[in-house]
Amino acid sequence: MKRPKSEAGFTLIELLIVIAIIGIIASIGIASVMRARVTANETAALSTMRAINGAQTSYSAGAGLGGFATTLTTLGAACPGSTLGFISPDLDPSKPGVTVAGATGVVKSGYTIDLAGNGAPSLPDCNGTPTDADYLATAVPLTIGVTGVRGFNTSAAATIYFDPSGLPTGITPLH
Repeated sequence: MKRPKSEAGFTLIELLIVIAIIGIIASIGIASVMRARVTANETAALSTMRAINGAQTSYSAGAGLGGFATTLTTLGAACPGSTLGFISPDLDPSKPGVTVAGATGVVKSGYTIDLAGNGAPSLPDCNGTPTDADYLATAVPLTIGVTGVRGFNTSAAATIYFDPSGLPTGITPLH
């Protein structure tokens, strides 16, 4: 009697187990990448809040006659005789290639960044644009939980506050 040939290879069960293991490892990796992306976006939003604080300080001393800019476009405008504004071009909604959000904000690194006057009107700046005694800069995730978790805000006092639910109304200062 002839013996049946043994067939080499993997069984269907073995292949399914290998595919399941690969799927589990991939899902862990994707979760880690998503967490890293959220952290990077929040770090960029914080850096932007610091940049706005620095730009507002320079603007107030150099162009605003003690007042603060009320929009990102105003911060991006150069004074007569200069070619540079007070903030980087990627935050100026009037510059080409910048993604505009709403009437005055921009989208940067998964966050909507905006600036508004927040005080009594002050003297006009070097370009004749009205200024305010204070400002409120905000950074809000485009999609809470996906592009960022926390919302941020800052004003002329230069303290950056956060809201753990992603809103721009945070009252907890960063340490």
